[in-house]
Amino acid sequence: MRRAMAALSPFSLSLPKPNLYVKRPPLFVSSPSSCLQFLLISRPTSTRPLTTSSSSSSSSSSPALAPPPPCPPPPLFSSSSSDAVNLEPYLGCSMPGKRLKVAVLLSGGVDSSVALRLLHAAGHDCTAFYLKIWFQEDFKNFWSECPWDEDLKYARTVCDQVDLPLEVVHLSDEYWKNVVSHIISEYRSGRTPNPDVLCNTRIKFGAFLEAIGGMEFDYVASGHYAHVIHSSSEQRDGPSILKLSKDMVKDQTYFLSHLSQFQLRRLLFPIGCIPKDEVRRLASLMDLPNKDRKDSQGICFLGKVKFCEFVAKQIGEVEGILLEAETGDYLGKHRGFWFYTIGQRQGLRLPGGPWYVVEKDVQNNVVFVSRNYFSLDKRRRTFRVGSLNWFSGSPPSENEQLQCKVRHGPGFYDCSITEWSSKDGHEEVVEVHISEDDQGLAAGQFAAFYCNDICLGSGVILDSWDDKSFPICTKALEIAKMEDKSKLGKPVKIKNAERC
Repeated sequence: MRRAMAALSPFSLSLPKPNLYVKRPPLFVSSPSSCLQFLLISRPTSTRPLTTSSSSSSSSSSPALAPPPPCPPPPLFSSSSSDAVNLEPYLGCSMPGKRLKVAVLLSGGVDSSVALRLLHAAGHDCTAFYLKIWFQEDFKNFWSECPWDEDLKYARTVCDQVDLPLEVVHLSDEYWKNVVSHIISEYRSGRTPNPDVLCNTRIKFGAFLEAIGGMEFDYVASGHYAHVIHSSSEQRDGPSILKLSKDMVKDQTYFLSHLSQFQLRRLLFPIGCIPKDEVRRLASLMDLPNKDRKDSQGICFLGKVKFCEFVAKQIGEVEGILLEAETGDYLGKHRGFWFYTIGQRQGLRLPGGPWYVVEKDVQNNVVFVSRNYFSLDKRRRTFRVGSLNWFSGSPPSENEQLQCKVRHGPGFYDCSITEWSSKDGHEEVVEVHISEDDQGLAAGQFAAFYCNDICLGSGVILDSWDDKSFPICTKALEIAKMEDKSKLGKPVKIKNAERC
């Protein structure tokens, strides 16, 4: 018999009285009806394949979305009050009212732990799963620490508090094959991939869904800051909608934007209706063992490992040269072009800056830099996107005003998209026009598209310039092709830039 939670009912904790409700301001425009209409009318024509034990059927009719469960803004707490507070206001994204069988991804962090407890409080039959995805055991020896041992200890303790089972799923091989090897290949090609998007698509909600395919779970849940609205039970095969979370700073829809519609239908994000500071307070009031644990930072699979160390171990170091884009001046040396991304400023170690990486010659291992990255004649408002994924199965109309994110964070750009013919004519490509300049656009990153607070999908940035790459002068291009670069002698003494 499972232990009771300190003799409390599933929906109550010893929480202080609420003294303030926080209202979230409108995000972009007043009504998302046009976005809902687009998602309802545009039924999926195809989705990227995902191997599981079952497949979903499609209907030719347009389903009607059921009203989403109420998602009231959670209260802030007064430290002077100790009265019990019902947990129901926090269950808006946990589908209360019907007992479900839910597989919960538990990382050992605060967010996934609170998500597990909310699902348990909602009355669901929960099984926690810890994904062991560290890709090579020899990294333990290389950095003298186990990357997952502490996480697993926290996860076990969280489950023990409410007597829930925890299973460990080993996906290291799948992670290496589908995520890490792809990342290494992209960096060798001069692009800048996003590991977190790939991890969600191919591992957490890809390989893991396949691994539990025969266990008949209704949903898979995690501690992501996002909100999924599912169709009514009568229209179970209708499209699900990915919406922004209550916390715009922590919102993770960008990382979830490349999931297929089939994957999205299977997901729950219990903390998507709760701001981050309230999640922290709930963790403390639940007395979770990891309540004071800091949030993880950096690339999902690296943990405490610095990215440059990972790249150095996997790809190595090959000395190359730094050239000024406008003059062709030889400024110094670098460790390999794969350590740098377009728009990067740190790590160049050049005086007289700031200097920015503006282009890379992958074939000759040359990095071009400039101090004129923000010049008005080098505006960056247009880029092309391929490998497109639309949750509805079809792109939005070309005359529709959208918003987009080109990186994780609260910032959006107003944008419009137009169709573009790819070089081979087979891949769907769109050209994106954003409302403001963005100097950090890099090939390989994802661009996620939104209509108000609804995420429509995403694609991979192919290039980041209006008409061509950053203008590199002829002298610089000729030097880059030199076979014997030792003839360049010593780097020049940096002075004010001059156009060649």
